[in-house]
Amino acid sequence: MLGDPRTVRISGDDTAAVFRRTEDADAERRPDDYRGKPVPEAYVWCNLTSGNGSRALWLLLLPFMVVNLAHWMRPTSRHRRRLVRTYGLLVRLVGLTLTVLLVAAACEVALDLTAWQCAGTPDCAADRAWLGFLATDASGDGGWWSQPGRRLALAAAVPAALTGLLWYLSHRTWSAYESQQPLPHKADPEEETSRTALGRPGFWYGRRLVARLRAAHTAAGLLTVAAAVGTSAARHDRRPGGPALLDALGWALDSTLFLGGGIVVWVVLRRGRSENKLDRGLDKTLVRWLPLSALVLLVLTVLYAGWSRPGWRSEGRLPGDATFGGIALVQGLLVIGLAVVAHLLYRTSPDSRTAIRGFGGPAVAMLSCALGGVMSGGGAQRVSDWLDGSQGSIDGPPVLLTWQASVIPPLLIVVAVLCGWFGFRTVQRKRREMERMPLDYPDERKDSTRTRRIAGTRARAALTDRAPLLVGIISAVTLVLGAGALTCAWLTEETPSQAAQGTPDVLEGSAETAQALGSWLIGFGFILFVTWGRRAYKDPSARRTIGILWDVGTFWPRAAHPFAPPCYAERAVPDLTWRMATWTRATQATGGRLVLSGHSQGSVLAAAAAWQLRPSVRRRVALLTYGSPLERLYGRWFPAHFGPAALMSLHREVDCWRNLHRTTDPIGGPINLHGDCGPQVDRAALKDPLAYGRTEAHPLPAPILGHGDYQADPAFAEERARLLARLKPEVPSPRPSEADPVTPGPADPPDTAG
Repeated sequence: MLGDPRTVRISGDDTAAVFRRTEDADAERRPDDYRGKPVPEAYVWCNLTSGNGSRALWLLLLPFMVVNLAHWMRPTSRHRRRLVRTYGLLVRLVGLTLTVLLVAAACEVALDLTAWQCAGTPDCAADRAWLGFLATDASGDGGWWSQPGRRLALAAAVPAALTGLLWYLSHRTWSAYESQQPLPHKADPEEETSRTALGRPGFWYGRRLVARLRAAHTAAGLLTVAAAVGTSAARHDRRPGGPALLDALGWALDSTLFLGGGIVVWVVLRRGRSENKLDRGLDKTLVRWLPLSALVLLVLTVLYAGWSRPGWRSEGRLPGDATFGGIALVQGLLVIGLAVVAHLLYRTSPDSRTAIRGFGGPAVAMLSCALGGVMSGGGAQRVSDWLDGSQGSIDGPPVLLTWQASVIPPLLIVVAVLCGWFGFRTVQRKRREMERMPLDYPDERKDSTRTRRIAGTRARAALTDRAPLLVGIISAVTLVLGAGALTCAWLTEETPSQAAQGTPDVLEGSAETAQALGSWLIGFGFILFVTWGRRAYKDPSARRTIGILWDVGTFWPRAAHPFAPPCYAERAVPDLTWRMATWTRATQATGGRLVLSGHSQGSVLAAAAAWQLRPSVRRRVALLTYGSPLERLYGRWFPAHFGPAALMSLHREVDCWRNLHRTTDPIGGPINLHGDCGPQVDRAALKDPLAYGRTEAHPLPAPILGHGDYQADPAFAEERARLLARLKPEVPSPRPSEADPVTPGPADPPDTAG
C-alpha cells in the first residue's frame, strides 16, 4: 500500500497496526522536510481475518455467522420501532435454535448412535473394542457401565464439552477482537442525526448483548444435553410398576428443564443491542448464574440417569425424530414470521435496489438453518456408517435426517438449472459487450480473441448483480423441500425408500436413488467442511481465501449469535477512529486535514470510521474509495445501514468523496447517488485493460485488472492529487500529516485496504 519495501510499524500490534515508510517514521520531528507534502500511512488489518491457523476452524461456525448476517439485513424503515425490534427478536430466536440443533446433533452422535444403539447391540460393539466396557452381551448383561442410563451419562461429556468449548471461544475471541472501546463520543453542537446506526456511539461495542447471549446459548446447550440424558431415564421410570421415587424425580426433572428453557428464551427476548450510548454495563448476575445453574442441573441429571435400573435395555432409537422435527418446525415458522416482518418494514420505505425486495434477511436466515441441517445430518450419517457399516445391526440416525438428506438432490437440480440460466444470460451479455467494444477503444485495431476475453470478464463480473435472485430462489425452494421432508417423516415414520415400497417402480426407484445420493452428498458436504478447514489450517494461501469470506461475514457485530466468529470491525473501526481523531487534534492549529482511502472491504471500514467521527472532524476528511462494495453489496443487502440515505449523508458530511470502479470488477461498483451527487462521487468507469492492443506505452498486452491494482491506473493518482489540492489549507503548511490507507493526503490517514 505504501509502495516501498522499507516500512516500520508506528502504532498497533501484530494483529492490526499502522505503518509508514521507514523514511517517514519521524516525520513529525522534521516539519521543514515535509512542508507542503503529505505523509502516507497504511492501516493493515488482514490478520484479523486470515492470521494464524485457528481462523480456519471458524468454518465450523458458518451457520452461526450466516444467521448473524440476517440480523443486519433488515430493510430500511420509517418510524416502525416495534417492527424493527420484532425483526431482531425473531433472528435471535433463529440463532438460538441453531445452537440447540448443533448440540442436539452432538447428542445424536454421542448418546444415541454410540452409547445407546451401538454399545447396546452386541454385533455392533463387537467390532469396537473401545466400546467394550460399555457393551452388553447377548443376554443383556455387562459391566457396571453397561446400563443404558450410565452409558448415556458418560456419553453426555461429549456434547457438554462442545458447549463449553463454544463458550470459551466466544469469551476468548471477545477479549482478543472486540474488547476495544470506541472513541468517547461527546456531544457536538454541530452534530446532526445520522442516517445510519453506524455513527452511534455504542454501535461498535456490543459487550452487554454478547455476554447475555453467550450465557443464554451456553445454558441452552447444557439444557439440551440434560434433556437428552434425563428424559430417556424419566420415560423408563414412568412404566407401570416403576419406582415411585424415580418417577417423581423424573417429573421434577422435566419440569425444571421446561422452566430453564423458558428462562433462556426470556433472556434472548428481553434485550437487544444498545447503540445510542457506549454501554459498559454488564448483567453480571445473569451472565454468571444462568450457565452455572444449567451446569448444576446437568450434573444432577447425570446422577439421576446413572441410578441403577437393572431391567432397563436400550432398544431402537432415542426420541431424536421428535427433537429434530420440533427444531425444524420452529425454524420454519420463525423464518416465515421473519419474512412477514421484513415485508412490512420494506413497505414503509420501498427501494428497488434492496436485495430480494426486503426478503434478504429471511432468505439468509433460511440458508443458515439449511447449513446447520447439512452439518448436523452429515455428521450423524457418517458416524452411523462408521459404526455399523452395511451390517444393519443398528437403526441409525433419526428418520427425519434421512428425509432431509433425500431432498438435497432435487435442490441441486434447481441450482443446476439456475446456473445454466445464468450461464445463458452471461453469454448473451458477452455478445452485447463485444458489440460495444469499438466504442471503448475506437482507434484500436480489432482482435477477436482480445475482444472476447475482455467482454467475457465484463459479463462474468455482472453476475454479482444476479446473486439476490439466486439466493431468493434457493431459499424458497429449501423452505418448501424442508417442509415436505418434515411432513413425510412425521406421516410415514419411515425412511424414503421404506415409505416408497409398493408404489410404482419409477417412484420407488427415485426414492431409493434420492436417499442414497442424498446420504452421500450430505456426508460429502460435512467432510468438505472438515477437510477445507484442515487445509486452511496448514496452508496460508487457503487461509487467505477463507479470509475473504470472513471480510463480509465478520464485519458485523455479533448481534444474533454469540458463537459466531468474532467481529473484526469492533477492533478496526475504533483503531481508525482513534488514529484520525488524535491526528486532527494534534494538528488542529493548521487544519488537521487528511485523506482516507480504502480498497474493497477497506472502503467499508473507511466509511464506518468516518461515521464515528464528530461532524466537525468529519468535515476535514476526504474519502477516496476504489473497488468498493459500499453500494453494490452493502447498500443492497444491508439497506438499513448502507442504503441511499446513509451514503448520501456521508457524502454531505465529509469534505469530498471520490469513487473509482471498473466494469470488469465483480465486487466493486459505483456509489450511485441520485441527482448531481452521483457524478460528484463516481468517476466514469475506468478502462480495463488500460490498452486494448500493443502501444508505445504498453508494448506488451496490458492485463485485465478486474478488482485489483487500481493504483496502476493514472486516474488513481489524478483523483488523489485533486483531493490533496482541495484540502490544502490556506494557513501555513500543517505538520506532517497522518497516513492514508492507500493514498497519501495533506494529513494522510491510515489506508484501510488491508
